[in-house]
Amino acid sequence: MRTQYRVGVIGHTGRGNYGHGLDRVWLELPECTVVAVADPDPDGRAAAARRTGARMAFADYREMLDKARPDIVAVAPRWIDQHRDMCVAAAERGIHIYLEKPMCRNPREADEIIAACERNGVKLAIAFQTRYSPKLRVIRELLEDGAIGRLLEIRSRGKEDHRGGGEDLWVLGSHLMNLIHYFGGEPKFAFGSVLVGGRPAVADDVVEGNEGIGPLMGDAVHCFWQLADSVAAYFDSVRHARGRRFGLWLCGSKGIIELTTGYLPQAYLLPEPTWSPGRSGKRWLRITSAGVDRPEPLRDGGLHAGNVLAVRDLISAIEQDRLPEANMYEGRLTVEMICSVFQSHVLQRPVPLPLSHRGPFTELDWAVG
Repeated sequence: MRTQYRVGVIGHTGRGNYGHGLDRVWLELPECTVVAVADPDPDGRAAAARRTGARMAFADYREMLDKARPDIVAVAPRWIDQHRDMCVAAAERGIHIYLEKPMCRNPREADEIIAACERNGVKLAIAFQTRYSPKLRVIRELLEDGAIGRLLEIRSRGKEDHRGGGEDLWVLGSHLMNLIHYFGGEPKFAFGSVLVGGRPAVADDVVEGNEGIGPLMGDAVHCFWQLADSVAAYFDSVRHARGRRFGLWLCGSKGIIELTTGYLPQAYLLPEPTWSPGRSGKRWLRITSAGVDRPEPLRDGGLHAGNVLAVRDLISAIEQDRLPEANMYEGRLTVEMICSVFQSHVLQRPVPLPLSHRGPFTELDWAVG
């Protein structure tokens, strides 16, 4: 007989809302029932209850956790200043968690979330929807089969819209940091440059970031991480330098793979060691869930389809007592990779990972300016 799961949803209308559909995904799973929602905003709370069919609605998420007693909770707000407290409250009650990205504001908060989950046997999955794409298996197999030869470097860029720079690194870069780790392995050290108006950012440039990010700086960031096996990884973002470049490139000795994000991201293989079709006349080959240069058999369901696969994996992880695919340790590493950029810039030197400094970068002594 299939186990039935009681689900609670935490949102915050006007302060991150319900993320990228973390409230509605549960309606796709027959084994899950949304029993309660929590939202301080009365109108948002009522709307969420209607969307999810929840019979109970609370202004305080702690009251919801205590009275509704869900088995799983969706921590849905995009604003990450709330994530630490919400996750720790759920973990202390033994409730499993599906969490909107990024995980939290700094490694210290991630440590506290993980400690609470470890003490209470709680599984936590991060909403990195691309990690559940059926195309990732195909790309991993191409790498293992030597389709691009030896992996040399991974390049990535953000959306580079009005959020370009530090905010882009946090909000969109978190997806890419996770994929860099997935394909390239553990980062050993980081070096970062953060600019404001073309000059190095200084202490006076620190502002309070949008979406609860906390201390933030930079309208341009240039980031480098040394990965395992001498693989280099890069992320760059410049404000208002739009160009639909958001994604990453896996660059190898015999070719290159281009990848965006999502449930069925655009993905292409160029089996050309110069990485330039103009030099050889070779064309980019489309990668689908069925393989290279084959028709795509699946229909793209967007972020919602990725959420469905993610929560199914979370339930499987609960039942099999294993880590979810995109788990809390990966969420913490993503936060560390982001924070390492700002720490490196402040200290004006490479910084090793894991980071020894676990708090906000503003606690460091400034060496610039």
